[in-house]
Amino acid sequence: MKTYYDCIECFVRQAVDAARLFTDDEKIHDRILSKVIKQSSEMNFYLSPPEQGKIIHDIIREILKDGDPYSDIKERSNRFALKLYPELKKKIEQSSDPVEMAVRFAIAGNIIDMGASSHYDENSIRKTIDGALNKPLLAETIDAFRDAVEQASDILYLGDNAGEIVFDRLLLEQFPREKITFVVRGGPVLNDATRVDAQNAGLMNIVNVIDNGSNAPGTILGDCSSEFRELFNKADLIIAKGQGNYESLSDTNKNIVFLLMAKCPLIANDIGCEVGDMIVKTVFSGRMISQI
Repeated sequence: MKTYYDCIECFVRQAVDAARLFTDDEKIHDRILSKVIKQSSEMNFYLSPPEQGKIIHDIIREILKDGDPYSDIKERSNRFALKLYPELKKKIEQSSDPVEMAVRFAIAGNIIDMGASSHYDENSIRKTIDGALNKPLLAETIDAFRDAVEQASDILYLGDNAGEIVFDRLLLEQFPREKITFVVRGGPVLNDATRVDAQNAGLMNIVNVIDNGSNAPGTILGDCSSEFRELFNKADLIIAKGQGNYESLSDTNKNIVFLLMAKCPLIANDIGCEVGDMIVKTVFSGRMISQI
């Protein structure tokens, strides 16, 4: 998915958010904003938003002299999600279709996204989880996802944000974990999950976890490690969580199931849905199998 002019507003908002999170020094705010706006004026709009985002957040970290300005937010997100975990796990166990319920919660967790919005809080997360129980999800779409997992022998599950990965854990626990490898970012960017977050979320105890060698807010294959690219090419199914992974992999000729909440009008338009919709999009070798 290419970058659109409307993406610039989001990049600038992310820069302002990061600056204000880290310091009250308006001179640093000015430096960050000036450099980000200059970079935005030179964008190659045929690159994906995560490719542009990597450049923008490299600038932000360099000026702030902080390798991970979102570390406190990520830690709080993981703690809050883990507090919800027992309650949600019980709902899944009591459900007539545990996989469908776990998919709903995994997608609801995608609301924890500092790239899309700086305004989520614990109340909005709870509201999104409650709403996820009543959002439309076609049975045939869930069945297509279930069948894809059952038939695959080597699965890569590409995670997105800290906190959200606790909700992914609920879904991972419904599948044969011996054939799944969970992937996090290779370095900090926004509130995206890294190995530290996977450890804090308890994922290391239930599934093999690797990083992709890149600190882009998506999966830019050319920026990832050779080890990850080898695993990506070998996998017969990719489960890709979140908007950043959709933006960077929507044109990839692989068997992919995209799980996300459409929080951006541009992504909603690209998918063909409404903002706020829960998306399960199954694509095999570039051909869409099912979507809602």
